[in-house]
Amino acid sequence: MKIREMLEQDEKVRFSSHAQFSSESKGRRIEEEECEIRPAYQHDRDRILHSKSFRRLKHKTQVFLAPTGDHYRTRLTHTLEVSQIARTIAKSLRLNEDLTEAIALGHDLGHTPFGHAGEAVLNEIFPGGFQHPEQSLRVVDVLEKDGKGLNLTYEVRDGILKHSKGEGEIISSDPQSMPETLEGKIVRVADIIAYVNHDIDDAMRAGVIAHRDLPKGCIKILGDSHARRIDAMVKDVIEVAERADGRELSMSQAFMEATEKLRDFLYKEVYFGMVVYSNFIKASKILKELYYYFLDHEEEFLKESGMVKADEPLERGVCDFIAGMTDRYAFNFYERIFLPQPWLII
Repeated sequence: MKIREMLEQDEKVRFSSHAQFSSESKGRRIEEEECEIRPAYQHDRDRILHSKSFRRLKHKTQVFLAPTGDHYRTRLTHTLEVSQIARTIAKSLRLNEDLTEAIALGHDLGHTPFGHAGEAVLNEIFPGGFQHPEQSLRVVDVLEKDGKGLNLTYEVRDGILKHSKGEGEIISSDPQSMPETLEGKIVRVADIIAYVNHDIDDAMRAGVIAHRDLPKGCIKILGDSHARRIDAMVKDVIEVAERADGRELSMSQAFMEATEKLRDFLYKEVYFGMVVYSNFIKASKILKELYYYFLDHEEEFLKESGMVKADEPLERGVCDFIAGMTDRYAFNFYERIFLPQPWLII
């Protein structure tokens, strides 16, 4: 018996009956020989972890643009915090940790440079619009490995596509917008637990808000410190699931409302507050000008991106390239194209 088969049998013994078992995946887009050692979702997790798009997350903005301070979150550290929270919940409920971690590590691979400012500008100028969950799926399906994609399982792809809720419901009343697995739903909830708390932490570090500014009703319910809030929110999710005999994944009504109010506070006072938003406006200008420059200089775009002419429109390739940029790459390329360079010949 192969090691993978023994691990798959072990899942049937250890996991809840509501877990998604590796051996019962709906499969991959392209059929391939299974790994002798790793179950399917562990294999997916490893593919994501070793991808170029995952490594680029370390130089992509979470909230504060290209921070020089060592302790501000980036898109990569956000992803790792989501993964840690999601695995804690999955392990407590005896669900599939490998599937949970794979979805968590892959959920933001399609995020743009400059955080949500980049997403907003591409959504404005790219025909058909742009949303990072769809781009994350495109990254793993099409863009990684020089156009071959990572060929992930159906369940990981489903979780990546349906992780985001924006300013909408944490647990959507529309079942079509929710992940099909409990593990995917865990990542959806873990995402907001992570970013609501660490964005508060970073905003306080930056002096944008102070502890006294936080909505008192929310703090009374969720906790008065970063660690207490995360601990309380994770426990609430686990307790709600246990009361539902592990069949559902949600938050209690009180925690749900407090979390959404805290998120609304962040949108008003941080994300769209002038300190942060003024930089987003400048960043948007950079991406917009790069986008139209590449459309007008196709040969230079193909050379810079390493892409070849494809059946898809040029706009699609340019959008993919810009969405994949790190903050510093976008800064440097913009400077090279649009700003005068020092004359170095003497």
